[in-house]
Amino acid sequence: MKINKNIAISDTGFVFNPVNGESFSINPIGIEIINMMKEDKSFDDIMKSMLTKYTVEEATIEKDYFDFIGILKHHNLIDTHEEA
Repeated sequence: MKINKNIAISDTGFVFNPVNGESFSINPIGIEIINMMKEDKSFDDIMKSMLTKYTVEEATIEKDYFDFIGILKHHNLIDTHEEA
C-alpha cells in the first residue's frame, strides 16, 4: 500500500489532501507508519519495527495498524490501485 502522491504530510502530523481540501492530524505513531509506507515497507517490516521500538503485544499492533489503514482508505489517502 502506498500513500497517494498528492497527499501532503508535515513532520508534525498535519495531513492535507489537495484533491478535496480535507485536512487531518495524526499522532507520532501514525507519522511513523506513514513514513514506513512511503519507504515501501511491508506490514511485517512495520510490525517488527514497532515491536522493537515499543512495549506492545503483536495483536495490538496488528489491530491498530489495520484500523489506521481503514481510516486512511476511508479518507482516500491510500492508493488502492496497486500492481498485481
